Amino acid sequence: MTPLIQFDGRPVWAEISLAAIAHNLRLVRRTIGRKRKILAIVKANAYGLGAVPVSKALSRMGADAFGVTCSQEGIELREAGIREPILLLTGSWPGEEEIILKYGLTPVVARLDQLGCLERAASKQRGKNARKRIRFHLKIDSGMNRLGISREEVPAFARAYANCPHLELKGTLTHFASSDDFRTQQNEQQERVFAVVLAALQAAGVSPGIVHAANSGAICGRPATLADMVRPGAVLYGYHQGFEPAEVAAEIRKKFPLKPCLSLRSRIISLREVAAGESVGYSARFVAERPSRIAVIAAGYADGVVRQRSNRGCVIVRGKLVPLVGAISMDLSMIDLTDVENVAIGDVVTIYGRDGNASLEVDQVARQIGTVTSDLLCALGRRVPRFYLA
Repeated sequence: MTPLIQFDGRPVWAEISLAAIAHNLRLVRRTIGRKRKILAIVKANAYGLGAVPVSKALSRMGADAFGVTCSQEGIELREAGIREPILLLTGSWPGEEEIILKYGLTPVVARLDQLGCLERAASKQRGKNARKRIRFHLKIDSGMNRLGISREEVPAFARAYANCPHLELKGTLTHFASSDDFRTQQNEQQERVFAVVLAALQAAGVSPGIVHAANSGAICGRPATLADMVRPGAVLYGYHQGFEPAEVAAEIRKKFPLKPCLSLRSRIISLREVAAGESVGYSARFVAERPSRIAVIAAGYADGVVRQRSNRGCVIVRGKLVPLVGAISMDLSMIDLTDVENVAIGDVVTIYGRDGNASLEVDQVARQIGTVTSDLLCALGRRVPRFYLA
């Protein structure tokens, strides 16, 4: 049976299991050992799950640092009481330097010109921050061709950094494009490029600081990449990457048994009998082939039931998988309950999670509709109440 959470308001809610997150963090720690650090990725509102409550829980559980996208996300955590280092993964924008200093955030430098902006801001400090250097991490483009300096830019970086007495390089990172795909050699190529750049930094007299590269996929499947610190994201929340080929995916899932943390539920708010040949929902995208019993649930694409699931996939009612039918609308979705007995208005519908012996997890649905787990997690609507279960 599904847990009964009582609250006033529209009947759609999310349950986030902190016990599952703790289990997953322990798996990461067991995999990497005690000496390496864990930078927990809580960007995008902790993948839609709630950055503040999730980060507070991870802090209590022993996460060493946190990764966010931008200064606004970092400020939110600082104001909530998070004291661990907070890394701004996509760096900073000119004009944010004073805020970074004020809140003790750590930007990632991905372009040489960013050094000058940070140095000028740090050199203008007054008062209690006057002797405080801005700490930063340096991002290396090892082959993803998105953000980061190239190996050819290392000498120029070393010269520029030597002229920045108010800055301190605390870490060097790269990001893997294909850590979950063992059919390609791209990851190995990126590893080689990153090693060359690290050696070039050392040769130029620059200590790289804490070295980190392993994201969720690499933590689970590429032990050679663990370095000094790892950056778990989706794996913390209980979801594996889409590992390829299939035999690798099966092996990793067995070795790394995650516990999904999210259950998304709603309730039936309407039931009607639909005759064979009648349509349901926008644009008549579903036409009943038999006399059918159609239910409406109080959740649509503004809540996290993404539109790609229209006429595709299932939800769980009374421990049974039942099909979604018709176009998913902003606030509502329809399901076919013809084959389920004794259903009533008010019954719980599990969109993600477990009910009885049936389960339907976010990563499973992501594979079904051809997207990634984080896409569906981030689709969880702001208006959906989140309940954090110990």
